[in-house]
Amino acid sequence: MANNVSNAANDAQPMRLRDALRQARIEAADRTGVIVELRDAEVARLEILNDALDPLFAEIPAGVEMFDRGISQGDTPRLWIDMVAHVLMGRDKRMYRFVQDTRFGRVVLAEAHDVPTLVKAITDYIARRMIEREHALVTAPAPVLPEAVKKPRSRFWPFVLGVIVGAASLFGLALFVAMRAH
Repeated sequence: MANNVSNAANDAQPMRLRDALRQARIEAADRTGVIVELRDAEVARLEILNDALDPLFAEIPAGVEMFDRGISQGDTPRLWIDMVAHVLMGRDKRMYRFVQDTRFGRVVLAEAHDVPTLVKAITDYIARRMIEREHALVTAPAPVLPEAVKKPRSRFWPFVLGVIVGAASLFGLALFVAMRAH
């Protein structure tokens, strides 16, 4: 009976700090390994999509520099299409999510599990952006101003008039104060 009480007392003693730290490090390494594997899988799927977009980006004319495609390696890997649109993986890490950042928040343009569906959505997006660019480049000619409006006015005479009015006002104020003092 005394032996059982002694064993219970040993079981109730807290773990040594060194052993607890070792266990915490092992658990953190296991979690980090899983997270790194998930990120690597996300990056690999984005690279597959990136390779599938090569023919599309080859068709974009050389003078159009709106699109800057590339994979960013952050906490959430992304395949950037341009400055405001990118593809990221969904929560299940198998679904592609094509989103656009707007001034009103992020808008999901397309979601798909397969690459061809997403390539079609990105193709449509690029076509719309190129049409918007064409419309923005078409501008009306600048209005021609008449010759009289183009001539700059002299600033000397308004300055002289201001000095004269200011001096007359000061003289009048001094005269008024002097008359009230008598």
